[in-house]
Amino acid sequence: MLVLLGVGVLAVVLGAGDLGAGRVLTEIGAQLTGGVSPLSEREAAIVWELRLPRVLLAGLVGAALAGAGAAFQGVFRNPLADPYLLGAAAGAGMAATIVVVLLPAASSWVVGPLPLAAFAGALGGVGLSWVLGRSAGGSGTATLLLAGVAVASFLTAVQTFVQQLDTDTIEQVYTWMLGGLNLTGWREVWLALPYIALAAVVLCACARLLDVLGLGDAEAASLGVHAGRVRLVVLSAASLATAAAVAVSGLIGFVGIVVPHLVRLLAGASYRVILPLSLVGGAAFLIVADHIARTIMPGELPLGVVTAFAGAPFFVVVLRTTRGRLP
Repeated sequence: MLVLLGVGVLAVVLGAGDLGAGRVLTEIGAQLTGGVSPLSEREAAIVWELRLPRVLLAGLVGAALAGAGAAFQGVFRNPLADPYLLGAAAGAGMAATIVVVLLPAASSWVVGPLPLAAFAGALGGVGLSWVLGRSAGGSGTATLLLAGVAVASFLTAVQTFVQQLDTDTIEQVYTWMLGGLNLTGWREVWLALPYIALAAVVLCACARLLDVLGLGDAEAASLGVHAGRVRLVVLSAASLATAAAVAVSGLIGFVGIVVPHLVRLLAGASYRVILPLSLVGGAAFLIVADHIARTIMPGELPLGVVTAFAGAPFFVVVLRTTRGRLP
């Protein structure tokens, strides 16, 4: 929590426009105590209407993706499981592409139907994977994974087909899929907050049950835990968090793998510890990544590129260290 608070304050104080760290801190203190602001009206608006909501949104998205990643890893008992595993990314990408191609005038990131379409597409992709897995007669994780692969492939094909109907929109779709936190105020924060908060509460409440699921379905049943019901609740909450994050940020990879694995290395294998710490660690991780994305070069770097630079090498390390131990 101290790390999260520290990186959050630094991200608000420091930015592409140099307002002076001391002056920004004084401004924050003045707003809290009723003192005199050292900033002009325009400079204060940069702090309160641009930097602060962006930092909070980065924290929410990071917490959602890391918490969902930890939950997916607990359900599938696989440290390489990812929040986009069951077709959430493919569903969001397809829905966003349809909006960009068919409603180009209304497809901005901050207004119009794009965030809602991405949210609905992510939930729809996961729901379709669940229905397909259940209709195949299986309730285990392997059936769900195969259904997710099939649904993701189909939705990606639909996205590609729609995209080819208007090749002028390829750049806009590609930019959205790289991820980013382009916002103009507090709207996106309030849009994502209730869904991510609800999902976080449910996931933390199910943490002990995920530890029980780690023993296997038969052992869980002997302890009075209905494995299928727990799996459905956890996957639903994790998918809700993922969909909310995707709706306001596009597709940002590797957060759900890097953060839970680091927490597991530092704090042990119990999900009673992994889940809450993944939420906090994911928030801090994405705040730092977003700060790098918006300050490392004159033009803003897509946030997904920054997380990929950090996550891809880490993914390889995790893959090598878990070799021979994956289910």
